[in-house]
Amino acid sequence: MNPLSGLTALDFGQVYNGPYCGFLMAQAGATVIKVESLKGETLRSNNPKASATYPFSLLNSNKKSLAINIKSEHGQQLVQQLAQKVDVLSENFAPGTMAKYGIGGQALTALNPRLIYASSTGYGNADGPYRDYLGMDITLQAISGVMSVTGEEDGPPLKTAAAFADFIAGTHLYAAIVTALFRRETTGQGAVVDISMQDCVFPTLATSIGSFYAQGEQAPRAGNRHTGNTLSPYNTYVASDGYIAIICVREGHFKKLCQAMDRPELAEDARFHNFAARCQNVIELDAEITRWTASKSRQTLLALTQAHGVICAPVNHLAEVINDPHMTARGSLSQRHHEALGVIAQMRTPLRLSDDTPPELTSAPPLGANTTEVLRDLLGLSHADIATLVGQEAIAI
Repeated sequence: MNPLSGLTALDFGQVYNGPYCGFLMAQAGATVIKVESLKGETLRSNNPKASATYPFSLLNSNKKSLAINIKSEHGQQLVQQLAQKVDVLSENFAPGTMAKYGIGGQALTALNPRLIYASSTGYGNADGPYRDYLGMDITLQAISGVMSVTGEEDGPPLKTAAAFADFIAGTHLYAAIVTALFRRETTGQGAVVDISMQDCVFPTLATSIGSFYAQGEQAPRAGNRHTGNTLSPYNTYVASDGYIAIICVREGHFKKLCQAMDRPELAEDARFHNFAARCQNVIELDAEITRWTASKSRQTLLALTQAHGVICAPVNHLAEVINDPHMTARGSLSQRHHEALGVIAQMRTPLRLSDDTPPELTSAPPLGANTTEVLRDLLGLSHADIATLVGQEAIAI
């Protein structure tokens, strides 16, 4: 039995943040019902032959699809009824969206005191000057300070191409839900969970803020070098077929790198004999390392560094990432045939528990594919009831 087997969740998630939380719940064994508008959520494809785009398919496997118009009175009544039959409701709408329709956290936990109502927003639902700001990944990277420390020294602030703010918030949303469920086992009471994306991003700046306190001012952007200028080597280096990343966090690591380079004398060079000296002479050191890496392939460099105990990895291209042999061997990544997208790389949950095997991956459901099933099984509605709701434009099947 999977850890969350027997639990049922309504997933109102949109785009990445909320849907990733729902994916983690589904992979942990919960019955996750994705609730969408009658048009479907943003990531769905407009192609009638496709149930999903790749991102949608990635994040919404192992879920059921329920299409409800929450702007209609009948749709709101359905959500109120469903909230009394489930354990969790998660959403990442703008603050106050659900409450505006009478289906916010306070209203639904009043109907079902055991309900975990979990919300993730840009800046949280509590009071504060940013509360009503709309937030997406790039704006969170901006306001949190991440962009101010990302990029080259003489260049503009940059965001990371990875939507890390969205996904780290989705992970925290899942963690908060599981924490609330654990507390419910003792108290019998549900909770209203409030996750702020800004709160989740702040801890990732530990190194940069530590440097700020130590130096009394913000250091210039460092590109791929260490943001606190306290570690060297710490960079990506040119290889004959791309780039490779190398980091030395102990003096012993640098000596091992020198051995891998067949340049043991560099460890005794006054310019490089300790961290302080290497950081002061980082340009010269990076030039020495590049002279070694530039003539070798990424795989040759990887083999040499691994043989000598150096922390190193190739900068992989996406074509390599989607066929990663290690993730495939772990069962974290598998190639699945999608009815519209063809063969795609699909992930499984990164959360691993002993003696637990996550459910087999499924394709994301077409919009409203499970509306009849969900309303019949949870609310006991008849086919006539469902037909009436379709006529009232409260649901889609």
